[in-house]
This record gives sequence, structure tokens and C-alpha cells, in this order.
Amino acid sequence: MLTSLVANAIVLPASNWFAVRIGRKRFFIICVVIFTVSSFACGAAPTLGFILVARIVRGAGGGALQPLSQSIHLESFPPEKRGVAMSIFGFGVVCAPVLGHTLGGWLTDAYSWRYAFYINIPDGILAIILITRFVKDPPQMRGSKSIGFDAIGLGTLMVWIGCLQIILDKGQEDDWFGATWIRCAALLLVIGFVWFVWHSWRSDHPLVNLRVLKKRNFALGCFLILTLGISIYSTVTVLPLFYQEVLGYTVLTAAEGVHSPKEKLNKIRYFTIFIAQCDTHVALRCPVGQV
Repeated sequence: MLTSLVANAIVLPASNWFAVRIGRKRFFIICVVIFTVSSFACGAAPTLGFILVARIVRGAGGGALQPLSQSIHLESFPPEKRGVAMSIFGFGVVCAPVLGHTLGGWLTDAYSWRYAFYINIPDGILAIILITRFVKDPPQMRGSKSIGFDAIGLGTLMVWIGCLQIILDKGQEDDWFGATWIRCAALLLVIGFVWFVWHSWRSDHPLVNLRVLKKRNFALGCFLILTLGISIYSTVTVLPLFYQEVLGYTVLTAAEGVHSPKEKLNKIRYFTIFIAQCDTHVALRCPVGQV
């Protein structure tokens, strides 16, 4: 999971540059193809090293799928319907961890862990067919010219994201800051993060334009997504290990324990209603050009 998350976090901010450079539809299809092929490679992996490499490629291919999907949603609906459209999209995003882990646990218990990766193959093929059929590049993107690539922004992003993931994943194994290499990684984390923020704030064409956080509505949306991600992925990552390694649960029982249907569906329902109300409130209070 560590390798996949690092690759995902690095590719995600660069998705806009690649979309402008080679076309959003083409880049979207390339990402789906990479994700699908690497999912098959993960399922067919003969060794641990092979599956780690395949997971890196899989994370890189999947990193751009979410921002591209959101941009397509926003441009496919008029402003007055975007709140409802994004709420439905968010419902699917939240449902995926609930249903996916339970289904993956059942496949692992009933058949093999490899089928948890193979299940992405028909979805990927269907996605490629539908994207080719229905997704079009917007007129403003067809004739646009890509700007220079922000190598400094990407390099500093890779440094501090990679150090953060490694520290959080390996810290408990080496006594956290009692280990010299973790202190060195923490120093690189701070330097990389400060340099990344300073460069992104002052550069004319940064990889991640942090100046958009000056807009209150956008900053509020980012904060909500941050809290949602923390609440979902922290439980999804930690609880299965606790159930299986400490309590001795099977894979399927651990997945069912993490995702109690009644509790999770209630959280999804309340969160979706809350987001829809926030979007409606913003749409009523602000002109369309300022949302």
C-alpha cells in the first residue's frame, strides 16, 4: 500500500499538465489502461518484488483518475446542477471502500487474493469503451498550449510525500524518532515541504497552484475532503491489520468488521446530504463566476 500511495500522491498534482500536454481524453484512457494492465500484473505477480513494482505503476496510473473524473463532471453539467452531480460522484467514492474491501475479503477467502486485482480488469475494459464513446475534450483545451513543466515543484513534492509516507509506515518498527534515519527523513520532510510551499506560492506556473486556497469556498471543500480521507483511510488501513494479526479474524470477517453496513451507510448518507447542502448554500450565496 505504501508504494501505491506514494506513486498516487506524486502523479495526482501533475495530472493537469499531462492533460493539457497530450489531451485530457487521451490521458484519461492511458491512465485507465495503465491501471488495468498493472492490476492484472499485481494478480499474476510471482514474487514480492514484482508486485511492489506493479503496485507503483498501478498507483501512478490511478493517481490522475479522480481529478480527471471531477473535471469532466464539472464541465458536463450546468452550474446549477453541479452540486447534485458532485454529490452523486462523492457517494460513489465513499461507497467504494465499503463494498470493495468486503468483496475483496470474500474473493480472498473463497478463491485467492489474486482475484481482488483481477476484478478490476472488466471494469477497466468497460471504462475504456465508455470513455472512448462519450468523453470529449472541451474546446478550450483542444487548442491550448502546455506550459513548461515544474520540475522543482515535482521534485520537492516527491521528497516530502515520500518521506512522510515512509515515516508513518516504518516509524513504529524503529522506535520513531529514536532511529537516526527517521530523524534524517523528518528533516528532509520539513525542508522539502517548506521549499514546495514557498516555490508553489511564488512561481508563475507551479505544479500545484496553492494561491487558489485564497478562495474560501475552495479551501472549505479541500478541508472537507481532507477530513473525509482521514476518517476513511485511517480505519481502512489500521483496522484490518488489528483484526487479522491481533484478534485472528479471517480476511472476510475482518472486512465485514471494518465496514458494518448499517453504520457505514448512515455515514455515507449524512455526509452526502451535508455536501449537497453546502453546495446548494454556496450556489445561492455566490454568483456562478465566483463559486
